[in-house]
Amino acid sequence: MTLLHRRLTKDELNHLIAGSPIEPTRLNDAHRSSLSTRFRAVSVPGHRRLDAWSVERAGRSGDEFRWSPSTARRALGNASLRRMALQPLSIRDAVRDELGDQMLRAVSGYSRSGSLSHWLASAPHPVIGVVTAEAVNWATQLHEIAQWLETPWTIPTSDAYYDVATARTTLRARRDLVVRNDDSRIVLRVRSGSPGKSAGPGLRADLTIEALADHDGVAPARFIGLWPEAGVCLSVDGTMTDLRSGARDLVHTAVAQRRRGNVIAA
Repeated sequence: MTLLHRRLTKDELNHLIAGSPIEPTRLNDAHRSSLSTRFRAVSVPGHRRLDAWSVERAGRSGDEFRWSPSTARRALGNASLRRMALQPLSIRDAVRDELGDQMLRAVSGYSRSGSLSHWLASAPHPVIGVVTAEAVNWATQLHEIAQWLETPWTIPTSDAYYDVATARTTLRARRDLVVRNDDSRIVLRVRSGSPGKSAGPGLRADLTIEALADHDGVAPARFIGLWPEAGVCLSVDGTMTDLRSGARDLVHTAVAQRRRGNVIAA
């Protein structure tokens, strides 16, 4: 695996971006069909969702997802920075506007049960205060990183999702910043804490999902993971070797999940 480990500094980050591979790698229909076949061989009774976190945990199930200030901060923070790209706002004002629109969506009946809007609309005022602080901190951190970049960047409107055909499987890759460097793209993902031993395979899974989600199957030239709290960044290149390894890791994770499910059922 072409895993590069660097200190998270302005110069190192821009060097990783500028030094990314030039020739893009593409996944074709045969690659997609092969992946679908491998996932269908690992049958599940319901719908399966996999991401880098699943790969890093080797398929071990964690706590059931629920909204909280820490789980809401990324969605709100990223959306707030997108607002700032369209109009002159401070980070705090952008977060407040985003919170207001989210809650208005719920009050107007345009949000489904379990969504972020629905949760915010029913949260007490002290919780909203904590949510605001968490979102401002996240947006401030991401904005500072974006200001380091010497190449054009955007904040995606959503993560990358790919539904594996006829396999009842959805793959999701987190992405916080997309940088355009000549004809290629570099994707940046921000995580809390510090990277563990399985952080590399997790990045490789994100790389593969990002390529699958692209309409033309074009992989990012480089996928970079940032851990600001630890001052570390890791990256993997969009080579066919790493894309195939990422696909294998995702399938192995599905196998591990099924085995654990069988043990529990027994």
